Amino acid sequence: MTRKLIERVANWPEEDVAELEEAAREIEARRSGVYVLSDEEWTDLQEGMAEADRGEFVPDDLVAEADKRHRS
Repeated sequence: MTRKLIERVANWPEEDVAELEEAAREIEARRSGVYVLSDEEWTDLQEGMAEADRGEFVPDDLVAEADKRHRS
């Protein structure tokens, strides 16, 4: 079953393959206790760290407003 699925995945669109990769990373993290960042996540993390190093933060009032919208 797994081999047939892998054969079919080879013909999937790139965005579907990326979604499958993300799901596999999450399953592996749950099983191993270690989450491996995707290339995109690593890039985003590095950008966020660089922004923080430059002192570029979202203003507190915007964070508070967003927090209010996401409370149930």
